[in-house]
Amino acid sequence: MARQPTLKQLKYLCAIADHQHFGRAAEACHVSQSTLSAGIQELEDTLSASLVERNNRNVLLTGLGQEVVARAHSVLVDVDDLVSLCAAAREPFSGKMRLGVIPTIAPFLLPHLLSDLRTEHPDFRLYIREDLSHHLVNALHAGELDVLLLALPFPAEGVEVMTLAQDDFLLASPRGHPLSDRKQLATGDLRGEDLLLLEDGHCLRDHALEACELRGSQITVPYQATSLATIVQMVANGIGVTLLPQMSVAAGITAGTNIVVTPFKKPRVAREIGLMWRKKTPRRAEFRLLGEKVVACASR
Repeated sequence: MARQPTLKQLKYLCAIADHQHFGRAAEACHVSQSTLSAGIQELEDTLSASLVERNNRNVLLTGLGQEVVARAHSVLVDVDDLVSLCAAAREPFSGKMRLGVIPTIAPFLLPHLLSDLRTEHPDFRLYIREDLSHHLVNALHAGELDVLLLALPFPAEGVEVMTLAQDDFLLASPRGHPLSDRKQLATGDLRGEDLLLLEDGHCLRDHALEACELRGSQITVPYQATSLATIVQMVANGIGVTLLPQMSVAAGITAGTNIVVTPFKKPRVAREIGLMWRKKTPRRAEFRLLGEKVVACASR
């Protein structure tokens, strides 16, 4: 019987494809560079094929190597789902789960969620990765994460989503600003304002503009930040106004500042919060239970 590649060898090859560098790939796989190099050589010997081109500057995949990587990713994800199938047969929250969450949700929902899970399921191990939505979706497809907690909608193929809650947007302005005295606002009131937003890549930016039916030409964006905490300080110092999700305000992000938060008249000036997982996962029942726990935390 012909020799077959091992899962470890396929994992090494996928790491090479992801990092295009033997040292970084070895670090990602938690092995020495010599171990990884030997594994790749063994894989090429097993398949009687050249998969990786090596030179002094970088590492490139051959055309065949790229095809093998695509199939190897699928194999590794299927194996991960096989393990999940067995895990799903056990009691919910009795094993481990890898959760991806975006930065505009993580600090406001995770503390309560983690506390509840630790109290109710002390043996459950929840591993958290905080990142931008598109990075998390890529990791989900690669089998590196089991489920995502993010703002919807977000384009992705081969996934199922569970909408959990609506998170209203509120206008945050410094006390004394012309809009700070209003009890309610219309989305049109923002036209021409200096609107502080998160930088490109944060889905909160797109969801906020879409919810308010604003185009880039209708507003001035004097500053783009990487975190809501930074934007709040800019607003407090009179640089402009911003849109904050209700959950961040409820968590006290504006506490101790001169910022006034004002709701909008129009219904559904909001984003949707939800879970996302791969369609083929056998753990959807457990993920739905997780969703119920997130809803309970969001409603506090």
